[in-house]
Amino acid sequence: MRRAPTALSRLDSEREAALRDLDPLTIAKLWDNPCWLSFRLNFIAFRFNDPVYRWIETRYGLVRPEFVALYAVGLKDGVAAKNIVSSSGLPKNTLSRAIQKLLQRRLLKRETDRDDLRSYVLRLTSAGRAIFDETMPLMVQQQTTMLGGLTEAEQRQLCELMDKLVIASPTWPNDLEQEGIST
Repeated sequence: MRRAPTALSRLDSEREAALRDLDPLTIAKLWDNPCWLSFRLNFIAFRFNDPVYRWIETRYGLVRPEFVALYAVGLKDGVAAKNIVSSSGLPKNTLSRAIQKLLQRRLLKRETDRDDLRSYVLRLTSAGRAIFDETMPLMVQQQTTMLGGLTEAEQRQLCELMDKLVIASPTWPNDLEQEGIST
């Protein structure tokens, strides 16, 4: 079995002490796992997303797909629903329902796309913008906390490495059976 590149035997004493706070299965999934990258990405994403989305649902009554859509439009006003689908990884029907709810709650508005009069784009309403602006500091703080164990140079390096993975992602298979990887 191929282990993660940072095998436990090479961890410094400070990190070894921190491992005492993790359960044995998490340790195995992080360091004794041939799919170490996938697990680590999911583990970190969950540790960010779970508290953030729980807080947003409690405070604003928005479930995850609804906030994903609102956040996307907050980042790029005038975006089409198909772009939110392709950037989020959520199913089209899930995001379609979420967008409909946001339109009903008047957090989003739909307008004809000026560049393609047959298409529509989404924009935040003032109420939607208020939610976006209120959630951003909490999300930034969560990210800052998570990155707190890295130096500024390490944070830049992590960002650059993640950029490379994202840029390469269109070349990855979408269907393992079609790519001849099936068992």
